[in-house]
Amino acid sequence: MELIEQLKKPLLFSGLKDDDLAELAAITVRRSFRKGEALFSEGDEATGFYLLLSGSIKLCRVSADGREKVLHFVKPRETFAEAAFFGDGKYPAEARALEAGEVLYLPRQGFMELMGRNPNFALNLVVSLSLMLRQFARQIEELSFADVTSRLASFLVRRAAESSTSYGGITYIELGIKKGELASRLGTASETISRTFKKLKEEGIIEVQGGRVVVHQMEKLQKISERHE
Repeated sequence: MELIEQLKKPLLFSGLKDDDLAELAAITVRRSFRKGEALFSEGDEATGFYLLLSGSIKLCRVSADGREKVLHFVKPRETFAEAAFFGDGKYPAEARALEAGEVLYLPRQGFMELMGRNPNFALNLVVSLSLMLRQFARQIEELSFADVTSRLASFLVRRAAESSTSYGGITYIELGIKKGELASRLGTASETISRTFKKLKEEGIIEVQGGRVVVHQMEKLQKISERHE
């Protein structure tokens, strides 16, 4: 029953009944991973996909000149690597652990058999991939049209909506990632991110305390983020 409850949480399986989830639970494999471990590498055979239970995972690709580009930071309750069902049968990116944790592994063959018997599995997969496509389209738009300051502001505003605390009109945001990884995600250099943080600090909008950002003027930060909305 615990496994079925865990499978109810991600969007991909949200429309399934308990009987369907019981079938799904029968093919899943629980795996633990260490910090820094790669669950799979770009170009590996795509044998299945994953549901993150705990910890943190980044999906990234490495360019020909060795630069890393972070595509997505996976949070608990999210599925990832659904691309295993399409294309050339290879994982298009690497999945590397930022923190130790656990995943549920769902083998491609077993899931394909479930889709053959129950169209709800296929429908939920289409919905999940559509939302993922929308997210990547937004990311491409940000990288194409927004300056670094508005990109960073947008990231902080979204981060605040996901996880933050507020006291007396001041918002405390846990970044959850290193500045180098944030720079990669926003399509710029670490030095540029540092200068942008400094600029926002000098304007009295934010303050950086290690891995935490203190937002003194959330309304101004939101206005800056709206430049690319």
